[in-house]
Amino acid sequence: FITKSTLGTSQISSIPYVLSLKFTNLSFGQTTFIFNMLFILIQLLILKKDFRPIQFLQIAANILFSSFIDVGMTLLTGLNPQTIPLRTLSLLVGCAILAVGISVAPDVIKVPGEGIVHAMARVSGMEFGKVKIRFDVTLIVMATLLSFLFFHKLNGIGLGTIISAVLVGPMISFVNRYLPGIGKIRALANRH
Repeated sequence: FITKSTLGTSQISSIPYVLSLKFTNLSFGQTTFIFNMLFILIQLLILKKDFRPIQFLQIAANILFSSFIDVGMTLLTGLNPQTIPLRTLSLLVGCAILAVGISVAPDVIKVPGEGIVHAMARVSGMEFGKVKIRFDVTLIVMATLLSFLFFHKLNGIGLGTIISAVLVGPMISFVNRYLPGIGKIRALANRH
């Protein structure tokens, strides 16, 4: 929904999305898979022996996440909002779905985008939130540079990328605070 708004995609997906627009023989899900595998490799390199074997399950999470991107994009083929209010609605629905997904996700296995931030925070000694902000800004800057390099203009990122970066965190807090059922789902997932 965020990407279909054509206002930009989420910060974590910004580089894979720009790459999928350039290298059209690869889907958005495929470029996401490759990019997330790079995140797992970087975690291995910076954590070394502190990389717990259970974190290799990030590969399975990556396969599911990347596949769902392609399935979602296929299911939403007909969604092409044209007006600013409809595009904004699509963006907000996407941010809400992302916030719920992050809230429900078990704490045992992190998706690669979160795993790399945790690894960087651990190695640097910096607070997770500060590392996350810097990481997200770096992704947006890199996606912007790639967009200008490939297309000589912004393509695939935009105001929606910034809005997503700013809104998803507060939406996660809202979901965790006001939707008690989410906590029960997360607790059940963490037990298994």
